[in-house]
Amino acid sequence: MPKVIMYTTGFCPYCKMAESLLHSRGVQVIEKIRIDLEPAQREEMMNKTGRRTVPQIYIGDIHVGGYDDLAQLDREGELAELLAI
Repeated sequence: MPKVIMYTTGFCPYCKMAESLLHSRGVQVIEKIRIDLEPAQREEMMNKTGRRTVPQIYIGDIHVGGYDDLAQLDREGELAELLAI
């Protein structure tokens, strides 16, 4: 299973939903980067993704996007494929 990285904050309901969805699909470890605790990480996230909102999720080297993007991939069956790489 590829490494999963999620840019997050402490009180983000969409981050919690993304984490729950990933766990339900067998992801046991999610590397969380807390942009509220490390402001330099917010700048890095915005430079890498072009987005300002959290969560921003990477599966391996692939930028999935936020929770809505993740949920859509799951509905379309593509999340399982990404996690199987």
